[in-house]
Amino acid sequence: MAILENPIEYLKGVGPTRAELLKKELSIYTFSDLLYHFPFRYIDKSLIYNICDLSEDLPYIQLRGKIIKFEEKGKFRSKRLIAYFQDDTGIIELVWFKGARWIKSGIKLNSEYIVFGKPSAFNNKFNIVHPELDLLDDNVNFSPGLQAVYHSTELLNAKGLSSRAISKLVIALLPQIKNNLDENLSPDLIAKLNLPYREKAFNDIHCPKDSKMLVRAQKRLKFEELFFLQLHLIKLKLTRNKKSRGYPFESLGCHFNDFYENHLPFELTNAQKKVLKEIRVDVKLPQQMNRLLQGDVGSGKTLVALLSMLMAIDNDFQACLMAPTEILAKQHFNSISIYLEKMNIKVQILTGSSKTKERRILHTELEDGKIDLLIGTHALLEDKVKFSNLGLVIIDEQHRFGVAQRAKLWKKNKYPPHVLVMTATPIPRTLSMTLYGDLDVSVIDELPPGRKEVKTIWKSDASRLSTIKFMRDQITKGRQIYVVFPLIEESEKLDYKDLMEGYNQIVREFPLPKYQVSVVHGQMKAEDKEYEMNRFVKGVTDIMVATTVIEVGVNVPNASVMIIESAERFGLSQLHQLRGRVGRGSEQSYCMLVSGNKVSDEAKKRLQTMVDTNDGFRISEVDLEIRGPGDMMGTKQSGILDFKIANIVTDNKILHFARNEAKILLDEDENLENADNINIARYYRPYARERNGWSRIS
Repeated sequence: MAILENPIEYLKGVGPTRAELLKKELSIYTFSDLLYHFPFRYIDKSLIYNICDLSEDLPYIQLRGKIIKFEEKGKFRSKRLIAYFQDDTGIIELVWFKGARWIKSGIKLNSEYIVFGKPSAFNNKFNIVHPELDLLDDNVNFSPGLQAVYHSTELLNAKGLSSRAISKLVIALLPQIKNNLDENLSPDLIAKLNLPYREKAFNDIHCPKDSKMLVRAQKRLKFEELFFLQLHLIKLKLTRNKKSRGYPFESLGCHFNDFYENHLPFELTNAQKKVLKEIRVDVKLPQQMNRLLQGDVGSGKTLVALLSMLMAIDNDFQACLMAPTEILAKQHFNSISIYLEKMNIKVQILTGSSKTKERRILHTELEDGKIDLLIGTHALLEDKVKFSNLGLVIIDEQHRFGVAQRAKLWKKNKYPPHVLVMTATPIPRTLSMTLYGDLDVSVIDELPPGRKEVKTIWKSDASRLSTIKFMRDQITKGRQIYVVFPLIEESEKLDYKDLMEGYNQIVREFPLPKYQVSVVHGQMKAEDKEYEMNRFVKGVTDIMVATTVIEVGVNVPNASVMIIESAERFGLSQLHQLRGRVGRGSEQSYCMLVSGNKVSDEAKKRLQTMVDTNDGFRISEVDLEIRGPGDMMGTKQSGILDFKIANIVTDNKILHFARNEAKILLDEDENLENADNINIARYYRPYARERNGWSRIS
């Protein structure tokens, strides 16, 4: 195994200059890095064509024959080298526009070559531009089969490190791994899953003799990569469950029971009941709960959060709920205060705009245990904020808080409080297993009764008049409307209507005094934003023109229409979040996506998905397909999803399989002490050291 740690410059054919390029362009520093630089596609070289059988619609092909003469044509930039290549059935021209002298010096006339390239016709004659050439001599035997194609870069190509050159380096490396590559799966697992051994898998992925061998090698290496990740995440969870002390909430008391029996605003859905049972089981134990709660917009997460906090209060603990924005914190405070108005529970709010005098009183009451439930923003993290007995922390939209920020809350008590993390961004199961595989995950996957599905319509700019008419009809019925724009100021680079131009246009179409229009965007002062928001919430204004500041937080049951301008510019999850702002009352709600007349294929797929489904989890699956896991979760640079060969979108079956096998293994041998698992243990220890703390919430 030590040989794989050798610096790449020591591989035959590399040297210091090429090594610097490989490090800079492809992050290949060692023999191991080159071994893991997998091909991204393969070319079938099993077929040799005759020149007389060529046609323009053929893909890349191979010919076997001899170069019989050279010719140079053209001047200056149009100068080109032509080689006449002959087989038993005819002659074809091979053309190079660059490096003529170098190419000419390296070719032997009347020697047998294999030519590879894309044939094209010019003046009724076939040619191949910049073909690949392999000399067939006594030392090199032609071996038909699959040829690996590797990622290279423009700079590497210019310096002679093309895909073919990288392939030659890999071929030089492979003999050196013979008997030097430790197996990292147990013999039982290899036999059970009918996998090739590790050394064979690496040989077959770089130099496959046929597609069957290639597929087996790919499956083995994908399984291995996903298996060790899942093994690590499950082990983290097992370790935390054993080591993390917590406060047991032993009984459900009068607050929970009174609220559940007498003050519920509506009957809980089966999904909400299921999640509450999962939380109840967790908090009864003397160890810290670490649970992720996923629920679509409007699925009733706040009510589940409140009932969980009542469990804490019933056991003489305090609870807090942290939200990413002041608007959302105030919304939580208002709705929870209304829910609890007939109960003897003290609820307070702390945000950045809380006044100094209010803060002093709040800090004292909180430390004295007079406040049962504190709702707030990042302000909760300040050192001055001290609890008497914090037992439960709920974090809304956790991806908006950093790990270090969240950790501050755990230190506000002797033992870490129970943690419930909520997100309204549905995460596909495969991604959830990969990012949060060490957490317990709960899902609310049904909407409360009485909610009608939002109807989504996609229109182009050309339908502007019918959109205006639709808006007037809705206002006549007493409804309110959101109109959302992607930009705040005019952009020279992007041909999209900016917010202020849109606002002015709407004011012209909906003039005073008959209509009232509000405007809200990120560059306004907080008090101005608040004033405009409140006018809309109270029903004073008919239309709210806004940027995506309203993506999270505003709850106006009477707002039944969401119009999204330049909808092709928004991502799927953002469109879904915006649509979730309507459909909160009992009336039929609508989401209208207005796009430009020319839309890319990817944008069409996003917009059509929105029209086709309201299911946040289905939308998140499509989002994962389009954007990939790193972009979707904002983890591109973090290393969490930095797979060498596996792809959690296309390899989700292998992922589920790998997680299942990891569970079985740890059930039987949690500390990897059995002799049968020595290979797994030896590979896992350094793997775990490298990755510890990746996806842990606390």
